[in-house]
Amino acid sequence: MRSALFLPIFDDLADPRVLVQLAVEAEDAGWGGVFLWDHIRWREPVRAAADPWIALTAMACATSRIRIGPMVTPLAHRRPAKLARETASLDVLSGGRLTLGVGLGSNEFGQEYSITGEDVDDRTRAEKLDESLKVLEAAWSGEEVRHRGRHYTVDGMRFLPRPAQRPGVPVWVAGYRGKVKPLRRAGRYQGYFPMGVDSPDQIAEAAAQLAELRRQIGVDDGNYDVVISLPADEDPAAYAAAGATWRFTKLPESVTADQVRGVLRAGP
Repeated sequence: MRSALFLPIFDDLADPRVLVQLAVEAEDAGWGGVFLWDHIRWREPVRAAADPWIALTAMACATSRIRIGPMVTPLAHRRPAKLARETASLDVLSGGRLTLGVGLGSNEFGQEYSITGEDVDDRTRAEKLDESLKVLEAAWSGEEVRHRGRHYTVDGMRFLPRPAQRPGVPVWVAGYRGKVKPLRRAGRYQGYFPMGVDSPDQIAEAAAQLAELRRQIGVDDGNYDVVISLPADEDPAAYAAAGATWRFTKLPESVTADQVRGVLRAGP
């Protein structure tokens, strides 16, 4: 099992320079990754927020080994053609260390969709999520993309350079445990981040379901990630035995840089 810091990007961590320094320190301490929340707004008392993509770009330049990525990016919140350029460029810049976490997102914690006039309907955002993933996969191939969907159009365009990773950037799909559609979506990609998990048995159940789904669609290559988010003081051994491959260290949304350092210096 590999270990990563899972950092909210608010208040004390809203300064990209702080996030970069924490990433450097995490790499030096032996951590396997640093992943950032992706929000433009959060509930009170949070006041400030960083842009995760700017921070990730700076982190890519300042580190050489750790995996980096947003966890998770609500794809309905972003234009897929623009994101295709951003992810490919960031993957090249990082030397193939980007993982793209995706999900529906939620308006619950900061009204970041309703306050900006965007879709709040889960079904519509799920449609946009699936359609965006199709565009991203096609764009990462380096071939000409011709996509005409309900929400997006890319009518004859190549996205070069391609990402450093082949066939493209690994995608981890987030979803609440017990929800069938996110699980099925996750089975088509490279990883699953189940939220609302509170026991190794639940991880084992999800891992078994994913293995069967991937077998059915012919993508069971034995290389698949299941992510669990746990407090820093909780032993992840039982989750690893149940099938989790990454352990994210859960931190409060109001965490300070010094509190993060207290966790990261203890090592993964």
